[in-house]
Amino acid sequence: MSRRDTIIVPRDPEHTGSDLRTAPFTLPPRLEFQKDPMPPGLSLSQYLWVIKRHRWKLLTFVIFSVAATIIVSKRLTPLYEATAVIDIDRQTPTAVLGDINPMAASAEDTQNFLATQERMIQSDAVLRPVVEKYHLMSNEYRKLEKDKILSSRLKDAPIELKGLRITQPPHTFLLLITYRSPDPQLSADVANDVANSYIRHTYDIRFEAASQLTGYMEKQLAELKAKMEQSAAALATFEKDLDVINPEEKTDIFSARLLQLNTDLTSAEADRASKEAAYNAVQSGSLQAAEASDQGEQLRALEERLREAQERFAQVQTQFGSEHPTYRKARNEIDELERQIGGLQQSIAQRVAVAYHQAVNREALLQRDMLEAKTDFDRMNARSFEYRALKQEADTDKDLYEQLIRRIREAGINASFESSSIRLADVARPALYPSFPRTGLNALLALLASTLIGISIIFLMDAIDATVLDGDVLQRELHVPILPSLPVAKFSPSLLPMQELPMVESAMDVVAGNGAHAIANSAFHEAIRTLRSSILLSAGMEQRPRSILVTSPSPMEGKSTVSLYLAVAHSQQRRKTLLIDGDLRRPMIRLSLSNERGLSDVVNGTMHWREAVQTPVEYPDLDVLAAGPSSRRVADRVASVLSSILDEAEREYDFVLIDSPPLLGFAETLEIASLADSVILIARAGRTNRGAVASAMSQLRRVRANVAGIVLNGVRPDMNAKYYYYNPYYYRQYVSRER
Repeated sequence: MSRRDTIIVPRDPEHTGSDLRTAPFTLPPRLEFQKDPMPPGLSLSQYLWVIKRHRWKLLTFVIFSVAATIIVSKRLTPLYEATAVIDIDRQTPTAVLGDINPMAASAEDTQNFLATQERMIQSDAVLRPVVEKYHLMSNEYRKLEKDKILSSRLKDAPIELKGLRITQPPHTFLLLITYRSPDPQLSADVANDVANSYIRHTYDIRFEAASQLTGYMEKQLAELKAKMEQSAAALATFEKDLDVINPEEKTDIFSARLLQLNTDLTSAEADRASKEAAYNAVQSGSLQAAEASDQGEQLRALEERLREAQERFAQVQTQFGSEHPTYRKARNEIDELERQIGGLQQSIAQRVAVAYHQAVNREALLQRDMLEAKTDFDRMNARSFEYRALKQEADTDKDLYEQLIRRIREAGINASFESSSIRLADVARPALYPSFPRTGLNALLALLASTLIGISIIFLMDAIDATVLDGDVLQRELHVPILPSLPVAKFSPSLLPMQELPMVESAMDVVAGNGAHAIANSAFHEAIRTLRSSILLSAGMEQRPRSILVTSPSPMEGKSTVSLYLAVAHSQQRRKTLLIDGDLRRPMIRLSLSNERGLSDVVNGTMHWREAVQTPVEYPDLDVLAAGPSSRRVADRVASVLSSILDEAEREYDFVLIDSPPLLGFAETLEIASLADSVILIARAGRTNRGAVASAMSQLRRVRANVAGIVLNGVRPDMNAKYYYYNPYYYRQYVSRER
């Protein structure tokens, strides 16, 4: 029986190594600790904690941004705005070629028209007269007066008036022409002149377009008339040469006949295919095909009689000989039925063959008629297409000619009404207060923008940080339990693990730094006790692990310290505890014990493991198996030796702790993990990479090690909102004077 099948449990809490009362019971091969359900994502409190952790940085950034915005706004030159309102009447027809009655325009057409007018207001033809009147480009001219080439080209370049803004209020036919300038009167004058220039320019281009279109249509009228006469003559000639009266009706008749023949041919092909399948099946001698024919019922009756006769013959054959009359009668009856079945099958085959040949002949006739009908239809259809093309061309030319004459007469009248579709609804007036800058609004926007940007930067920095800070993140990503975390502590070679420390007199001593060392260690001691209880009680009292491996993904994460403190905390409950230092490359020397003998000697076979065990004076219930002299070659054989040590130690000790090398980079740790009842993974908060933890967990799962959970070591109060209970003002109550 292996060491994982039976373990020994002490019954007396005051037991020692010599008076153990034990009872065996069976454990499952692996201890599975119940996991809490994984949260679907980060909670709001975690997001708020991230903000709280960086609140001073965020506050500094926001204050600086708002102050800079206010200073810049106060130094800017105030600008005044004036707005002129243009009303566009869409009820007046805007197209020359169209009916006199206005057509209802869609919402998309209206929006496109208004967008076109906005662009037209900003065109060079509208803005140039206003810019030249008020000398608005004088600053640009002065900037380029030294460059004669550019200054000469600037006069002919397209004008873009800075400070001009064209807007359209929603659900209206209004355009707002707004101009911004340091002079309120100039702003009003420029806005009004731009509106008037736009109205004049719109009238001019529409009247000119109507005049040009009228002249162009008159030139094209003679050509269109000649084309109309030519198309009418060609249609008359074609109708005279065509034999039928109406080629379109003749085409419809051919089309209907072709469709009917196509339907009959499809039906004939399906009928021929089914009869061909029956014919092939019958020719192959298939009995099922013969039964599916019209005479199938008669054939099945004969087959039934044949089976009955064969059954009777089988009975007669067992009772009488071949010369007996009864035997001959039964034999003759079977022969007669077989002859009748063969004849009936031959008759069915002949009938199926006749039906198949008739279907083939009918299909061939329909194919021939189909080909002839298609030829006639194609010939007539081609003539019909030619007829329709000539007729459509003649009708189109006639309609265009008549419409063009009517529109030429209407073009002049329509052009005279175009000027009334756009008018100035409200003139611009000088503003009383500047519209820019708005210091209060700018400060508010700066406050909101800097807050959002600062929070985004905070979350980005938190997302980029790949170190372990929050146990919930590891639990959500790796789906493993998170054991109680351990706060930051200050260790001193002169202080023994779990030793009571001098009391701090007041809270002011904590603020001043006096006694901070004692308070930090007190919080660490309480966390160690909580971790020990969580490990032992998480699987139940009857299935608690007897041997636990403590390891970490990388070095310098505190696994050796955690192992030592866990062993001391358990031994302080007067329970026999064994601590094994399995890191043979980097031994841990603590508790004033000698490292001259230890596990390396046991692996080399120079002594028994009990001979290498040492007991510290301060902890009588704790035994330590040191690593011994440092050795790399011995590390390859440590797993096989530890297996036998654990088999014996679990019968003598209530709790066995193994301190192993880090997982990543050392092979023996995985072998030891497969031997221990449970594995605890230590990760240094703020230092250990989450990828290293994930890699370590992957390796442990690959060897099917039972991982009890992950312990975050070195947690500070500012790392996570859940670590608030490591408050120095709270733990100072647990510190007393050493007596």
